[in-house]
Amino acid sequence: MQPFSVQLVKNIKVDHNNTCIYTVLKMPNTKSAIRRVRRVKKQTRVNRIRKSKYKNAVKQMELLIKSEDKSKAKKYFSKFQSILMQVAKSGVVNKRTASRKISKLSKKIK
Repeated sequence: MQPFSVQLVKNIKVDHNNTCIYTVLKMPNTKSAIRRVRRVKKQTRVNRIRKSKYKNAVKQMELLIKSEDKSKAKKYFSKFQSILMQVAKSGVVNKRTASRKISKLSKKIK
């Protein structure tokens, strides 16, 4: 395994507070580009919410399966399935990925 290395690329700066790499963006010039930037910011926020909703649902289901009481897991399963399909429908997570998660966890319940 090779050690982690950082490559210097033009127009990339490191934010030492967040320890992540971000690119320096230019301001949009046209009205449509300005609207597009606004729309992308809003979409990003919504997608983050959906993705966290997905992850929380999976974690909750796994915790319920690990617990001794399987009846709670069976009750939560329909809600869990609904959340995963909603997120998959919006395109944040692939439909096949969501189906695979549902299938694996449903086998563990039985």
